Amino acid sequence: MLVVLGILIFFLGLLFSIAWHELGHLTTAKMFGVKVTQYMVGFGRTIFSRKKGETEYGIKAVPFGGFIRMIGMFPPQKEQEYGRTASSAPWRAMVEDARQAVAEEVRPEDAHRQFYQRRPWKRIIVMAAGPFMNLILAVGIFTTVLMAYGVAQPTTTVSSVSECVVSEKAQNTSDCPEGAPKSPAAEAGFRPDDEIVSFNGERVESWQELRKSIRESTGTATVVVERDGREATLRPDLITNTQSKIGDSDEYVEVGFLGITPTQHLVRQSFGDVVTRIGSMIGMTAQKVVELPSKVPDLVAAIGGQEREPDSPVGVVGASRLGGEVLSYDELSVGARMITMVQLLAGVNLSLFLINMLPILPLDGGHIAGAFWESLRRKLARLVRRPDPGPFDTAKLMPVAYVVSLVFIAYSLLVLVADVVNPVTLT
Repeated sequence: MLVVLGILIFFLGLLFSIAWHELGHLTTAKMFGVKVTQYMVGFGRTIFSRKKGETEYGIKAVPFGGFIRMIGMFPPQKEQEYGRTASSAPWRAMVEDARQAVAEEVRPEDAHRQFYQRRPWKRIIVMAAGPFMNLILAVGIFTTVLMAYGVAQPTTTVSSVSECVVSEKAQNTSDCPEGAPKSPAAEAGFRPDDEIVSFNGERVESWQELRKSIRESTGTATVVVERDGREATLRPDLITNTQSKIGDSDEYVEVGFLGITPTQHLVRQSFGDVVTRIGSMIGMTAQKVVELPSKVPDLVAAIGGQEREPDSPVGVVGASRLGGEVLSYDELSVGARMITMVQLLAGVNLSLFLINMLPILPLDGGHIAGAFWESLRRKLARLVRRPDPGPFDTAKLMPVAYVVSLVFIAYSLLVLVADVVNPVTLT
């Protein structure tokens, strides 16, 4: 039941993110006098709608996106306000069909309220408002969590002791395989709740400092711990462990191994720390967006039954399933589960911001790029005293937009199938 409830809650959060995105487009378009005829969450058949003023607000059957419909997205053909020209070229017919469909929405009394008539900077604001609403939501969630709740950071207090030697990729466990050597910490008598005071005569101030000292040491070490209000001296014989990975590479080095896991405590972050962390998150998410095409072979392999990579792309279904899994995770408190869910939702919004800002149609970034190009060529025309070239005709890029749409649809279907047959899990 918790899994189902988590899926439902996270799914509603995704729908809110979509609606929030489209609200950015809606409010700025109306602010600049553009007529908006529809505000919809989802695609396909309308399952609910209500008209308020000149705009129809509703929900559609396929909840994988949303849109607002503004009149006059494309400028009319040169030398005429409406109409089309016949052409045997398929791409030309595609362009004119798109232009005609837009032109048919414009009533004579609304001829001055078309999107293409607005100055480029206004169109940029309208198209950028949607992605920036996702960015605002993501930053708001991350800031609230980091400053009010905090980040789990390791302490110098022992949480658990490994009974045997394990690699960094394995979990500390008391169930050792037959013949596995006992860990140095277990041999020396370390216990949970021991607080490390010093290591080889050097006072320990942080877990990072202690971890570095352990990794750089082998042989007998002198460790002072505080236990039940008293200090005790332990002398573990550190061994080398060759299972320590260097960053994201496939290289391994030999490091000292003790066999303890630190406790975690929450540390509230300052505003400066929050800015740094969010900047790092944006950079990391941008890198993941760039890597999306390279994930296609992994997705195909996952559908074929191979183990799915933890950083594999997920869609609405996969993300909702992860939300359900988080809510049912017994090892976390209810508060920690909810915090994890909203952080996952913030990560999705960060991805939506970056993807929608890509300068390709039909994404918002494509319209922004077109408005920038129009502004640039108009300024160049004035500079060289040539006639105003007029608005940039984005309708001519519709063949590209259709191809990009087909690629996105194919990729989304691939992710959907992978999310159903071989989902990403937290375990």
